[in-house]
Amino acid sequence: MSDQIELTDPVDHSVGGMYGHMFRRAFHIGMSIIPFIYFEFGEKIADYFSVTVIQVVSFLTLVLVFGEALRLKLGITIFGQRDYESKQVSALAWGGFAVGMTFLILPEHPELVWPLILSLSLGDPFLGEIRRMGLESKTVFFYGSIFIALIWIACSFQVDTPLWMAVVMGPLCVAAEWPRLRWVDDNATMLLIPLSATIMLVPWM
Repeated sequence: MSDQIELTDPVDHSVGGMYGHMFRRAFHIGMSIIPFIYFEFGEKIADYFSVTVIQVVSFLTLVLVFGEALRLKLGITIFGQRDYESKQVSALAWGGFAVGMTFLILPEHPELVWPLILSLSLGDPFLGEIRRMGLESKTVFFYGSIFIALIWIACSFQVDTPLWMAVVMGPLCVAAEWPRLRWVDDNATMLLIPLSATIMLVPWM
């Protein structure tokens, strides 16, 4: 069995059909609020439970991991997931794990966390939908790189993200989404690969 999977229309495999697909896209975009909750309310939430913010993130990530393991054990899928995710780690779980790792590694860097997570929460649906329009791969890569670069540029004005990173992260985030791996969803690669690059660039900031 190949480790690569064919590119298919996600609507065809969504539990709930088009409505399930739309729900998954909306949920994906909704992930954009996570950095806001973390940086604006994280301390208050942690204080309420008498723990640190990082412990809250760690706990939620562990709950996600064990919850996903239970789901796989039962072999079930929920509305919006793909049918084949009953037998493999879901895109939701991969995305949640990657987001958790981002906060655990860069807990006090909103200038990096914001664009990284927005590149996933907004960039992935954007790439998926323009790809469904039947555009050529080079065109998808070009538009996707511009779109994600604009996210980093916007963050440079809002949270002081280094502006030059937009030039690097636009193409890198799109390239990280490109591999069609059977067991690792692009929700993971699209965040963990740029996160790794960011960690290596931090000493130069």
